[in-house]
Amino acid sequence: MGKGTLLYAQSGGVTAVINATASAVIQAARAKKVKVLAARNGILGALREDLVDTSKETAAAIRALAHTPGGAFGSCRYKLKSPEQDAAKYRRLLEVLKAHDVRWFLYNGGNDSADTSLKLSRMAAESGYDLTCIGVPKTVDNDLVVTDTCPGFGSAAKYTAVSVAEAALDVAAMADTSTKVFVYEVMGRHAGWLAAAAGLAGQGRDEAPQVILFPEVAYDEAKFLARVAEVVKRVGWCVVVVSEGLRHADGRFVADAGGGTDAFGHSQLGGVGPAIAATVKDRLGLKVHWTVPDYLQRSARHLASKTDLAQAQAVGAKAVEYALKGMNGVMPVIVRTSDSPYRWKIEPAPLEKIANAEKKMPKSFIDRSGYGITGACRRYLQPLVRGEAPPPFRPDGLPAYVRLRLVPVARKLAPFG
Repeated sequence: MGKGTLLYAQSGGVTAVINATASAVIQAARAKKVKVLAARNGILGALREDLVDTSKETAAAIRALAHTPGGAFGSCRYKLKSPEQDAAKYRRLLEVLKAHDVRWFLYNGGNDSADTSLKLSRMAAESGYDLTCIGVPKTVDNDLVVTDTCPGFGSAAKYTAVSVAEAALDVAAMADTSTKVFVYEVMGRHAGWLAAAAGLAGQGRDEAPQVILFPEVAYDEAKFLARVAEVVKRVGWCVVVVSEGLRHADGRFVADAGGGTDAFGHSQLGGVGPAIAATVKDRLGLKVHWTVPDYLQRSARHLASKTDLAQAQAVGAKAVEYALKGMNGVMPVIVRTSDSPYRWKIEPAPLEKIANAEKKMPKSFIDRSGYGITGACRRYLQPLVRGEAPPPFRPDGLPAYVRLRLVPVARKLAPFG
C-alpha cells in the first residue's frame, strides 16, 4: 500500500445515514493506518483548502457518527463544469490534493457528485498525478442508476410511510366534523420513489394514502378531483401524497416557483402540497390540511431503517477498500440477490454508467389508476424500510447526537478566488 492521505467529502442534500457512511469510511481507513482528511462543505472545501483532520476525533466520536443525522463535515450544492470550462478550478483542486498528499478521493453524493468524481479522476490521470477517485452513493430520492437502492432512501421511505400512516389515523378520527382531505408533500423532483414509499402505509384501496401523485404521471386536475371526491364519498376522508416534482402534461412543474435554477440547474419549486390543497378546497369545498415535511424526511435518524443503516455503512467500508486497491472511477453499489428472504451485496460499478443518469419509477410499479403502487413496487420497497436502528437517548429524553471537533488542517496554499 502506498503512502498518502484520503480525502472524504459530502455533497448535495444530506440524509439520516450519510454520517454512518462517513463513520465507516474513517474507521476502515484507520484500520489500514491511512489518515483521513475531510473537506468542509463538499468540493468547495477542497477548492478553498478548508480541510478537517479526522485523526483529531476520538474513536467514540467517529462511532457516534453512525447514529447522528445531518452532514458532519458540511455539504454543498455546487457543480463543477467540464475541465475545459472550469480549468482553473480543476488545477486548483489538483494543487490542493498535491499539497496534502491526497492519493484517494471519496465523494459521497448523488448523480452530480459521481460526475465530479469522474471528471476529477480523468483530470488527474491526464496531469500524471496518482489519484484514485471513488463515488460513494447517497440520496433520499433513490434515483441513482445501477445500484438497486441508494443509502438514505430506506430511512426517508420509512419516515414517510410511518408519518402517512399516523396522520391518516388522525384524519380518520376527525373527519366527521373537521378535515376531510389531508395533503402530504414528499421530496422527489423527477422520480417518485418517496411518493411510492408512502403507499406502504396502507394495504387496501380504502386505506391511506388513497391518492398518490407521481412525477412520472402527468397531472390531470379534473381526474384528480373526481378521484378525491369519490374517495371522500366512499371512505369519509382522503389522504393525498404528492411528489414535489409533479408535472403537467406539457412538462411544466405544477409548483414551479419561477425563481430560476440552483447550482445543479434544477428549477426552484414552490410547494406543490399547498397548491394541491388549495385546489381541493376551492373546487370541492372540502376542509383541507396539508404538510410539507421537507428536511424532516432526510434528517429523521430516530426512525432510520436498519437495512438502510447497514447499507450506508457497507458502501463506506467498500469505498475505502476499492480506493486502496486503486480501483479508480468506480462506485460501490448495492446489488439485490433475493427478494424473499431479502439479500444484498456490494459490487463496484463504473462511474461512466452512473454520472448524470437518473433512475425513475418503472411503469410496472404504478397501478392502472395512476394513483397507487403495485405489488411489484411493494415487494421492492418493503425490505428497504425493514428493521429499527434507534440512536441512544440522553437522560433528558433527546437523542445523543455527536458534534465533532472539526480541527482544521493548516493551509499550505494561497487563498483561492
